[in-house]
Amino acid sequence: MTFSIVARSEDGDSWGVAVASKFLAVGAVVPAAVADVGALATQADANVAYKGLALSHLDDGATAPVALQRLLEEDPGRADRQVGIVDVDGGAASHTGEDCIPWAGGRTGDGYAVQGNCLTGPEVVEALETAWLASDPTAPLGQRLLDALSAADEAGGDKRGRQSAALLVVRDGAGYAGGDDVDADLRADDHPAPVPELARLLDLNTLYLTASTEEEKVPVDDAVRAELEAHATAAGHPDVATWVGTENYEMRVADDLTWVDRRILAVVRGG
Repeated sequence: MTFSIVARSEDGDSWGVAVASKFLAVGAVVPAAVADVGALATQADANVAYKGLALSHLDDGATAPVALQRLLEEDPGRADRQVGIVDVDGGAASHTGEDCIPWAGGRTGDGYAVQGNCLTGPEVVEALETAWLASDPTAPLGQRLLDALSAADEAGGDKRGRQSAALLVVRDGAGYAGGDDVDADLRADDHPAPVPELARLLDLNTLYLTASTEEEKVPVDDAVRAELEAHATAAGHPDVATWVGTENYEMRVADDLTWVDRRILAVVRGG
């Protein structure tokens, strides 16, 4: 009883899933994605085994339609399943079993699959697709997915109400300090307004867990260094490095203090 969008970025570097439901911790059940492999959402009477199976099929070179066909052939419960898949090349497939709670259905296009069940009506999936297609293809994938999810939520969403939402985005080397592929893995597990809460979390994720772009980096000269040192000292820290670590700004300040993110500098300057 869920609505979701599974998609690949326009540049072919990122894959992700955004999902919302009147269901506790939907992010623990529905989404799965691996960079340079693909992404999927399993919902309705969700078969969580689909996640590992589909990603394995995609990793072996199967297209989204072929991976979906294999999943359904092997599943006697397919009439109660709903799933959306996007492969490494942006191929998409979606399945809605005939026994899913109405309204239920899905749509696919180049690089995306949108689907939902137990919805207020077809307008929810229509809003998902329309918002996705209208979004800026150069914008970060997480923001595009969230905007589409928000449009579907505003169009009615799950007819039982709201409880949880989740966002999963992967890109090679995008994880914390480049250690894995997780660009964003965010969940509002039990919240009266889970989609707006997910938007708040995405803003924080961008600040704390996303590396600064070259455009965001401000070179640290003697004057800026003095500002940073004075701010760190005033906050009770022995040096700038300790302040950075305490405030979780590691992704936004250079280890050698050759640059600082403009947003962090704005914090220092009281902006």
